[in-house]
Amino acid sequence: MLKNIILLLFIPFFCLSENVDTLFKKKGEIYFSFEYKNKLELNKISKIVSIDHKITSEIAYAYANKREFLEFLNLKKEYKIIELKPIIYNNSNKNNWNYYPTYQEYVSMMYDFQNLYPNLCKIHSLGTLSSGREILIAQISNNVGNKEDEPSFLYTSSMHGDELAGYVLSLRLIDYLLEGYGNDSRLTNLVENIDIWINPLANPDGAYAGGNQNVWSATRYNANWVDLNRNYPDPEDGAHPDGNVYQPETIIFLGLADTVNFTISANIHGGVEVCNYPWDTWSNLTADNNWWQYVSQQYADSCQANGSSGYFNYLNDGITNGHDWYEVNGGRQDYMNYFKNCREVTLELSDDKTPNPNDLPYLWDANYPSLINYMEQSLFGLRGIISDSLTGLPINAKVEIFNHDVDSSHVYSHLPIGNYHRYLYQGNYDVTFSKNGYYPKTINTTILNNNITIENIQLIPINITNVSEVNKEINQINNFDLLGRKTNKIKNINVSNKSDDSVNKIITIE
Repeated sequence: MLKNIILLLFIPFFCLSENVDTLFKKKGEIYFSFEYKNKLELNKISKIVSIDHKITSEIAYAYANKREFLEFLNLKKEYKIIELKPIIYNNSNKNNWNYYPTYQEYVSMMYDFQNLYPNLCKIHSLGTLSSGREILIAQISNNVGNKEDEPSFLYTSSMHGDELAGYVLSLRLIDYLLEGYGNDSRLTNLVENIDIWINPLANPDGAYAGGNQNVWSATRYNANWVDLNRNYPDPEDGAHPDGNVYQPETIIFLGLADTVNFTISANIHGGVEVCNYPWDTWSNLTADNNWWQYVSQQYADSCQANGSSGYFNYLNDGITNGHDWYEVNGGRQDYMNYFKNCREVTLELSDDKTPNPNDLPYLWDANYPSLINYMEQSLFGLRGIISDSLTGLPINAKVEIFNHDVDSSHVYSHLPIGNYHRYLYQGNYDVTFSKNGYYPKTINTTILNNNITIENIQLIPINITNVSEVNKEINQINNFDLLGRKTNKIKNINVSNKSDDSVNKIITIE
């Protein structure tokens, strides 16, 4: 499955500026290797250039644009330029999914999904790049376009334009979900209960850098020679950690994340075979490290079971903490987790960045059960609706685990539904719900892996003119009646809005 012919050219560290100009004459990125002493030095260099996956204990590989490479030269380290000469494969029958479409075929395929399944699929054009290429995303739901009490889930692929295993697999996943609706009970359940978003090609300018007819001259960077996976706000390094302005592709996805409150997502790459979980930027473990290890190992185990011997067993049996592997600053995974309170993982699906198209059906067979498993995780954990105790109207509130949450691991409920989704490894947790202008409420709840725990919560407003109503609400929650006598414990309060906007309160007691 070797994708490239590799030519190593030894160049001493005192490379002159005219030599650098020659290196970047054909295209705006180069690939090279260098030796490093220890992890500390590697992490320092990773702030300058884009470290690639194939790292040994002494040798690292990296991409750089001209500015980045000149900064690397200041370190006075020896390096080897690696010239990647692509092998051009003849595309096969697209009906068998062993095929990389032309750019226009890709666009047509996306809109065909919408045309064939108008009640299930909506194609959104998130933006058009200066090249004229669009960033497209498919939204899939049995009630597509309408807000419901369900999690929003995102798959996005190929923000590195030459890492294309997930490109065709994402297209095939869209097709698989749409064809399976109504025919397969598990897929029907996913479509009916998750707001699913799939973006097969996040960097079309990189993928089609050689022209719209094929992907064989694909580049990692975008048309401005910027690594998009170093171009996001970073929890540790702040805005513009790579020294570049936010790229058009980055701005598009920042807007998407602001518009759709994704609860779980995955960013699909290639070059090795491993599931990379946060954090990338620092050595801190996430509050939910045990949950991350659980879902990551579930992904890897399924790939190993459905793939051939040796598939998806890189690093720690197919999973790794990002920073343990190598440091990435400005990555989208950390941005989504830290700034958007979403749970995003990075999936590396193939040793070949752009696999032989004849290998794509094998990669599908090995990965699609894992892709479905991970999507299904968005239904599990703690969830519910948070509302105002007097009006029954949904509110936007904070959901925080006492003595547990750290580094922005809390979540929020979101309007117009007021629903929240908190993913946790099985155990017992004290959960606090809070919002300015309301009394906070803490409950104790038990979570089981691959199960749903529903806690619908009502918060009491602090500033209310009807004092008797306030006292009534507080006494009920404190389990006393209006005369101060002990009452039965309130187990749950469900609020449903009727069509006439009246509020129906159902209180279950035990």
